[in-house]
Amino acid sequence: MNSSVHGHQVLQLLLEQASPIKRDKLKALMQERFGKDACYHTCSAEGMDAEALLNFLAAKGKFIESSQGLSTLESKICRH
Repeated sequence: MNSSVHGHQVLQLLLEQASPIKRDKLKALMQERFGKDACYHTCSAEGMDAEALLNFLAAKGKFIESSQGLSTLESKICRH
């Protein structure tokens, strides 16, 4: 059975980056850190692949998007 990774962990991974990164680079980092078959969930959704999670987080305003790529802020990660 594949483990399910919380979206908070993906946002934390993004926080660890020194500068904004492109979406495909983030997906590669997610695969490297969590495995290619990882499933993702959040506080309100589950059973997502990497692409679905990134779409979900973007729709929730969790990313800061710029021409350089994606970044986030600590304050965008809920703590419940």
